[in-house]
Amino acid sequence: MAKVAFLGLGVMGYPMAGHLKNKGGHEVTVYNRTAAKAEKWVAQFGGKSAATPKAAAEGQDFVMCCVGNDHDLREVTLGPNGAFAGIGKGKVFVDHTTASAEIARELYAAAKQGGFDAIDAPVSGGQAGAENGVLTVMCGGDAEPFARAEKVIAAYARACNLMGTPGSGQLAKMVNQICIAGLVQGLAEGLHFAKKAGLDVEKLIATISKGAAQSWQMENRYKTMTAGKFDFGFAVDWMRKDLGICLGEARKSGAHLPVTALVDQFYSEIQAMGGKRWDTSSLIALLER
Repeated sequence: MAKVAFLGLGVMGYPMAGHLKNKGGHEVTVYNRTAAKAEKWVAQFGGKSAATPKAAAEGQDFVMCCVGNDHDLREVTLGPNGAFAGIGKGKVFVDHTTASAEIARELYAAAKQGGFDAIDAPVSGGQAGAENGVLTVMCGGDAEPFARAEKVIAAYARACNLMGTPGSGQLAKMVNQICIAGLVQGLAEGLHFAKKAGLDVEKLIATISKGAAQSWQMENRYKTMTAGKFDFGFAVDWMRKDLGICLGEARKSGAHLPVTALVDQFYSEIQAMGGKRWDTSSLIALLER
């Protein structure tokens, strides 16, 4: 059992922190910008809440974090009330936020200066993966602190791998989002075409999902996409944030992402349609306007 702080109790962080307490058996202290959410978590799971990230981090073996973006991450880590002011020497900070590789390296350097370690560890699996404790975690950082953190991360992950040096976890998550963007657009076009052609979608998917076209998106989203229901996962607003990170990194590295850029624009049209909180499978709505 370890002493763990968890910063950020959104749709991902809330159940992840719960798994640390119930499944992992760890002693957990939580922090959330909206204190009422932290109080609700404590009432449900036990543990403690803290008024600031610094207070949450003090005396902990591990400090986990899952917030919105680079700005939020700096807010909860740096500065006089940030977690980095409370983390003890030799301890480990683990960031599950999907953010830039640049801030991952910045926080790694700041942690080293403070005498502790930092691992960038974005996750894949969405809200359902967090609730069921079966996330995939992609990590960047040093091997020894990763090995220690992996045992704690196991409370909510089915796969956790060290991808390389600091920032490598974030780069791996970018690849994940690039692949998803293209897959969802392809599935949206396929389903749209099938309906226009008069095919039985159920029979179609039962057939082609056994072949090379099979994907997680096909298996889990074709029914809701066909029904025009988009309240089953990762929101368009968050996907655009992630794709913006991917495209920004691509500009730095010279990578070419034409399909990713195109799908990002399609998602901007979904936002204009009022679909900011629709899930990412809503790309089909553009084709069926």
